Amino acid sequence: MPTLTTLTDDGFAFISDYHLATLSTIARDGLIHAVAVGFTVDDGVVRVITSDGTQKVRNIERDSRATIAQVAGPRWLSVAGRATIERDPAEVARAEALYAERYRPPRVNPRRVVIRLEPDTVMGSRGLFA
Repeated sequence: MPTLTTLTDDGFAFISDYHLATLSTIARDGLIHAVAVGFTVDDGVVRVITSDGTQKVRNIERDSRATIAQVAGPRWLSVAGRATIERDPAEVARAEALYAERYRPPRVNPRRVVIRLEPDTVMGSRGLFA
């Protein structure tokens, strides 16, 4: 079974290059709430930085199920699991540094939190996993 720790060099490049993804959470009415996000992977954990109080944060606080999906041409990756909201300043700073490495330095945001997704299921296109 694929994991984020069994990525090939191509798989690692895919999650390191500048690509946006969708974060899907469960809305209050039970429908899927999907939004475009940037994300990072470190030590097998997915991180998304966002502002506290956003709909995605409220959804996760109510129902922790979440999925990140990235598509670029024929390559794709989907990571599903349980998410938590990190408010600890050290965790936020770590996520900001990871985001800056993959995308660009994030704007200053004193309300920033981290969505931390612990993978249960990882799927992707051929060649991304060993």
